[in-house]
Parts: sequence; structure tokens; C-alpha cells
Amino acid sequence: MLIARRADTRARADFATWKMLAKLNGTSSLSADAQNFLATYNKLLEQMPELEASEATIKLMYKSYYAEMGGAGTPPDVPAPSREPVADRGNGNVTAFRRLPAKKPGVSAATGKRPLPVALIFACLVVVYVGIRYFWR
Repeated sequence: MLIARRADTRARADFATWKMLAKLNGTSSLSADAQNFLATYNKLLEQMPELEASEATIKLMYKSYYAEMGGAGTPPDVPAPSREPVADRGNGNVTAFRRLPAKKPGVSAATGKRPLPVALIFACLVVVYVGIRYFWR
């Protein structure tokens, strides 16, 4: 089943890539196998709708990839990924991001107190160090 899933994923990814290259008139750079699959897809497009032609071509590619990856016998059926239609909110593919609220400078969020300046902490450490050195003599 692992080989079947890999073959199906690869077939779907390759088909999407090849289809995009075909739209951009870049099919001449594709391998002979890819060009054959695209030719099969174009023939199926004349007979059926685009979605069905795409799925039929992907199944052909899946069978080929399954055998190529070492799968024995007939490839098992891999359920197609469910695709729920995405609700269009009228703004296309743009995701609206909200700004985070501005932080108040100089106030710690956890305690609401001002943090001690670094110089004061350093001065306290120096006093403790000198005190320990003085009392150890």
C-alpha cells in the first residue's frame, strides 16, 4: 500500500506540473513519457469533461508508476483526495492578516512592572563578588 500511495502522489504531482507546462507552451522540454501522457489527456478531453479526463490520465500514470516502483500485480485502488470547494470571499487568493496589538514600551507583560535596568543588575553582581572576595580573606 505504501508503494501505491507513493505512486498516486507522484502521478498527481507530475500531472499537475505537466499540465501547467502545457499551458505555458513548455511541452517540448518534457520527457517522451510525459508527452505521451499529455497526448492521451488531450484525446480524453475530446470525449469527456476536464475533471474526468484528468482523473483517467492520473490513473494511467498511477498504474505506470506503480509498476516502475516495484509494485507487483494490479495496483490497489487508492482513494482520491477529497476536495471540498473553497468558499470565495470576493478577495481571490489573498489572506487578510491582522496586525498584533502594539506593546507598551518599558512595561513587562507578565507583571506590569518596569524591568530592572541591566546596569543595576551588573552593579549588584559586582557588589556581591567584591563582598565575597573581601570576606574570604
